[in-house]
Amino acid sequence: MESIGLFEAKTHLSELVARAERGEEVIITRHNKPVARIVPMGDAAVFAPSRRHAALRALQDFEPIDVVPASLDDLISAGRT
Repeated sequence: MESIGLFEAKTHLSELVARAERGEEVIITRHNKPVARIVPMGDAAVFAPSRRHAALRALQDFEPIDVVPASLDDLISAGRT
């Protein structure tokens, strides 16, 4: 998997899309930090809406956690011990 800078990616977008069509994956970086990924559409099924909805339903099934109210001073003091 290759990394490419944002400026170069903008300059060569059509080439990057063609590479994705061939099954390649490219990471786009900004200031040497990964910010985006160009992947073939076959990999898009991972982000299917039905999977997102199932994940959200699973999160909503968790029992709520009771949090005791505390002041900022209390939290700072607790963090120092």
